[in-house]
Amino acid sequence: MTNHVKESFTGASGGGPGTGTPGAGIPAPGPGPGPAPAAAPPAPAALAAKVRTLAPSMTRSMQRVAEAVAGDPAGCAALTVTGLAELTGTSEATVVRTARLLGYPGYRDLRLALAGLAAQQQSGRAPSVTADIAVDDPVADVVAKLAYDEQQTLADTAAGLDTVQLGAAVAALATARRIDIYGVGASGLVAQDLGQKLLRIGLVAHAHSDPHLAVTNAVQLRSGDVAIAITHSGSTGDVIEPLRVAFDHGATTVAITGRPDGPVAQYADHVLTTSTARESELRPAAMSSRTSQLLVVDCLFTCVTQRTYETAAPALAASYEALAHRHSPRNR
Repeated sequence: MTNHVKESFTGASGGGPGTGTPGAGIPAPGPGPGPAPAAAPPAPAALAAKVRTLAPSMTRSMQRVAEAVAGDPAGCAALTVTGLAELTGTSEATVVRTARLLGYPGYRDLRLALAGLAAQQQSGRAPSVTADIAVDDPVADVVAKLAYDEQQTLADTAAGLDTVQLGAAVAALATARRIDIYGVGASGLVAQDLGQKLLRIGLVAHAHSDPHLAVTNAVQLRSGDVAIAITHSGSTGDVIEPLRVAFDHGATTVAITGRPDGPVAQYADHVLTTSTARESELRPAAMSSRTSQLLVVDCLFTCVTQRTYETAAPALAASYEALAHRHSPRNR
């Protein structure tokens, strides 16, 4: 996004994620930051992941359509748009809107994806298992269920990650004068991980978990700088506010979030979507969201390292050498 587009957006109404958003002092939203790069419809294998990610933000009628196509792809692939509307107790317009929200141009494209998914499922793939953890589960079952759910979270994130948006974010990071990363709570730990990784390849990067410090640093950003907000909910005011300030000052902005339609996206030039896994009482959201966010962070870091290899490799070598004595056995 060019800076003059940003200026027209922020100048129109001050911009902001709107009423009801956690965090005080964040103004109401203006129009969106402009059209994102076009992405191809998701592959059949990504359909279930898209449903899990987007279902919480759908209307109840759209959720019924999404749950039906993810639960019985073969059966739904055989239905016309009218048939699916009747099956889910919705309207044809709702079916079409759901298809588009899931990333397909129309219902015909969704039916083709459903047929492909059904074929994959019939080819002998192992049946799905539940990752719900009960209070009386033995330790071995807890380990197995957590391992399965972590694998599913990573697979869902990889399937739903927009590589066009990822590539654009990598390009901005590789040439950034300065990089600010915002996150609080569990997302703050992920922000620190990304910050220290980028520092080790010679980039000027700082992670901020203090919201006041984040805003005062965001004020200093300009065109050529990058600001990254990490928020699973997409509505964390302490993260949105510094991203808005960075956006207003012309920095390239990136959001890593499980809610791509959330308030944080109002100020993100590039949105990287993480998986929204099912949670239970014994498995808080911070576990699955952290796993998903760390995968996105590793993708960013690895791709930036590729792009900046001539400078990144010597920087990594220097950091290893500087720390080597701390890992050597002590002389006795």
